Amino acid sequence: MKVREIAQILYAQVYSGEDDLDLDVRSACGADLMSDVMAFVKESVVLLTGLVNPQVVRTADLMDIRAIVFVRGKVPTAEMIELAKSFGIIMLSTKYSMFVACGKLYEAGLRGSGTRTIA
Repeated sequence: MKVREIAQILYAQVYSGEDDLDLDVRSACGADLMSDVMAFVKESVVLLTGLVNPQVVRTADLMDIRAIVFVRGKVPTAEMIELAKSFGIIMLSTKYSMFVACGKLYEAGLRGSGTRTIA
């Protein structure tokens, strides 16, 4: 799924990476704990989070995540936007809750990135 499609599905505002919206992602990860992101994220993923601080951008860069969606109407700071631009990360914001945003993307065919199995 292209990030452009994600933006449309979530009625998202684009804050950085406007020229890269044709980037393909294969899965999604919804998390507010960056340790969970580091533990379960695979490649070609979009990160959905309600955590708004520069550490989110740094974690995304470390994990080679090229797209971040902030949920619940959270807006990145100017510092975060500049950091995302310097790393080449697409940054979006949606008014949907984490649950609804993840559900809408799942319904559109995007699957989770984790490999955790319920025992």
